[in-house]
Amino acid sequence: MAEAYPLRWPEGWPRTPAAQLRDGQNVFGKFRDRDGGRYRSKGALTFAEARDSLLGALRRVGARDVVISSNFQLNQAGLPRGDRARPGDQAVAVYFKRRGRDLVMARDAFWRFEENVRSLALALEAMAQLERHGGDLMTERAFTGFAALPPPPSCWAILGIEAAGATPDAVQRAFRDQSRQAHPDAAGGDAERFKALTAARADALRALGAPGR
Repeated sequence: MAEAYPLRWPEGWPRTPAAQLRDGQNVFGKFRDRDGGRYRSKGALTFAEARDSLLGALRRVGARDVVISSNFQLNQAGLPRGDRARPGDQAVAVYFKRRGRDLVMARDAFWRFEENVRSLALALEAMAQLERHGGDLMTERAFTGFAALPPPPSCWAILGIEAAGATPDAVQRAFRDQSRQAHPDAAGGDAERFKALTAARADALRALGAPGR
């Protein structure tokens, strides 16, 4: 099963280009809690509200062993640590089991983690409603498309550094140290390894909210 931190984006899922990310606060500033039936959160959707709405939707589709993976480091209460800035990459991937299968859903269309999470919750709630109205076969077919492949190595593992406490300078040093030997022009260089290192550097810097260099 994937890690909660840092973000383990699922294999085969395309990423939304940064220039196409949207502000979802006008979309998700208010939402109806299915259990309570009332509008809540007149301002921006909070981290806890978004998380709880996703967990509730997952329960309604029978999900188990849920892991919400993101670039947020959480405290013991399950909320973002106060001594950490918001990550640059606020995408989310949720890994879970349903009827014996490993599944994953991911979202990165919005700037804020909260809106990405709420978007996933709404999709799951629609599938739960479909199942309640006699669409069990259709629901199963839909969930088949979310089969989780083994998660790829994280950018931190590729670079050989720890995510906790990582800095942009540490990312750049790790990239330089490893890329010298992997560069295609070097003796014994490996083009695929160099490509993986370059992508890992970009992902790590984005997670830290730092511009690529």
